Amino acid sequence: MSDNGNYGPPPPAPNAYGMPGGMPQQPHPKGTTILVLGILSIVCCGPLGIAAWLMGNSAQQEIDANPGAYSNAGSVQAGRILGIVGVVLTVLGVLWVIFAGGLAVISGATS
Repeated sequence: MSDNGNYGPPPPAPNAYGMPGGMPQQPHPKGTTILVLGILSIVCCGPLGIAAWLMGNSAQQEIDANPGAYSNAGSVQAGRILGIVGVVLTVLGVLWVIFAGGLAVISGATS
């Protein structure tokens, strides 16, 4: 029996992201939308943060279920965090308006 060093086919070459023989990464289809909604929730329309937060959670679950398949996990995470910040700022703003309104009512009633 001669051994010529041939042990079968070589392993698949790693792709650009280091995943051996896997499919190339593609951006998550909702990634840009989540990021835009998160930015808008901070800049002008806080309730959009709820959509960014919920969409970001579902997209993050999809990314976690299939790691290495999506190239824009950072954008999804950033949009999700911006959505959370937008919701928190909106809630704080509403509470401030209620508090300031209450102060105005109290100060108007005593004078």
